[in-house]
Amino acid sequence: MTWLRALLIALLLAAPVAALSPDEILPDPVLEQRARDISAGLRCLVCQNQSIDDSDADLAKDLRVLVRERLVAGDSDEAVRQFLVDRYGEYVLLNPRLGGHTILLWVAAPVLLIAGLGTLFVVGRKRRTVESGLSAEEQAALDELK
Repeated sequence: MTWLRALLIALLLAAPVAALSPDEILPDPVLEQRARDISAGLRCLVCQNQSIDDSDADLAKDLRVLVRERLVAGDSDEAVRQFLVDRYGEYVLLNPRLGGHTILLWVAAPVLLIAGLGTLFVVGRKRRTVESGLSAEEQAALDELK
């Protein structure tokens, strides 16, 4: 039973590696590492929540090959990313860049969190004010209702 668990864990851990076929790997280890680093930050347009490095979709394979072709041609990492953004839009990036058109994505969550905490603070403060501002007669009437 233990060997079955070990095999299952090995298969689960090896699944993302299986997406990269041997014919895609570059002979230069430095270029291959750069390609892997770039691919890890690019979204598979079919799977949507996986990087192209983890996806076995045909489009992801095409993008991996394209990244490697651009690196072999001498493009910098940023030039390869920009080429793909120009071609597919910023959606291809797993982490969108901070810009005028994405500022709402970056700011909305912290602003909503602060607004929610502020609302809880104000409501809690009002509740304490109401509870402590009762006269003895009002407190007795309230206790009678409970």
